Amino acid sequence: MEAQKRLKSLDLLRGFDLFLLIMFQPIMLVLLNHLHSKIPVLFPTLFDHVTWKGVGFWDLIMPLFMFMSGITIPFAMSRYKSGGEKTDRHFYFHLFKRFFILFFMGWIVQGNLLCLDIHQFAIFSNTLQAIAVGYVVAAILYVKLPLSGQVGFAAFFFLLYLIIFATFGKMDYSSGTNIAEQIDRCVLGRFRAGMSWEGGVVVNLWPRYHYTWVLSSLNFIVTVMLGSFAGYALKFGDSPKKRLKVLCITGVVLIVAALAMSPVFPIIKHIWSSSMTLFYGGVCFLLMALFYYVVDVKEFTGGIEWLKYFGMNSLVAYCISEVVSFRSISNSLFFGLEQYMGEFYPLVGVCFQAIMTLLIVKWLYDCHIFIKA
Repeated sequence: MEAQKRLKSLDLLRGFDLFLLIMFQPIMLVLLNHLHSKIPVLFPTLFDHVTWKGVGFWDLIMPLFMFMSGITIPFAMSRYKSGGEKTDRHFYFHLFKRFFILFFMGWIVQGNLLCLDIHQFAIFSNTLQAIAVGYVVAAILYVKLPLSGQVGFAAFFFLLYLIIFATFGKMDYSSGTNIAEQIDRCVLGRFRAGMSWEGGVVVNLWPRYHYTWVLSSLNFIVTVMLGSFAGYALKFGDSPKKRLKVLCITGVVLIVAALAMSPVFPIIKHIWSSSMTLFYGGVCFLLMALFYYVVDVKEFTGGIEWLKYFGMNSLVAYCISEVVSFRSISNSLFFGLEQYMGEFYPLVGVCFQAIMTLLIVKWLYDCHIFIKA
């Protein structure tokens, strides 16, 4: 298999991530919310984030998005690194255009920009914005530095986060008082997610909101760079066997390192802690290895090839699912089913939302339209 060949596995893994977010989780949450009183053994927490410390299935979704954005860097940027194209103002214009588009779309998706109310606006609060920060730094470092230099910078960002927590943060990893949340409150102020104005006074609308973005950006960069290193192995590995070996060994090492760190530096997704970065980075390496082996090496898709509709227009799929509601259409067409479905009627709206999103990205794929930042 040629290393230059497009990775079908990456498209399908990205599509799988979006499938979980757009279709699987919403449908399962509706089912579990109505069934848990009848069947207590079902765990709706499987589809929600961990309250604070620890690992959970749903906490993988965001790191996987970011990791996969990094994988594309060696494939998209090699022409600049090799000198085939100059890293002139056009290169930086393209790079920062991507940054601003992703940041702007993050404002639309989760920054409440569409409210047209400055009191409800959040500056930094979305996965797309975290990708924007990580991607622009990782891409510049990839083009300008050899692999050893990139690893050095990734280690620098990783250690700087730890040092800030160990010194200014006094090793306080408690929710509400840790240094990452203090920095967000100081830098973002009333424009921090969860804050709003009532009667001229800034109030916290979400007292349990503990996600952080400013200091966490150091490890956002590391997460994207880990993806870039995986992309490097996939593009320049001598053979599929060696590529798989690198992905698997790296994944296992990262997970073991994270678990070894966790008693002192706990795994906390809300603040994107360093051990969390390593743990989910390792899981992402192993998932990429699995999909690469099955899809690209064995050329087996097992009926999941339709995931490419999500994967090859991931920005469109994500934004449509988060911003556009098709449920008013669903209620207009299928309201008669409520008398027969009872408490399960919300499933109709959830499924209709997911199917409409799928049909749109499939239509884009069939028309060979691929919208990227």
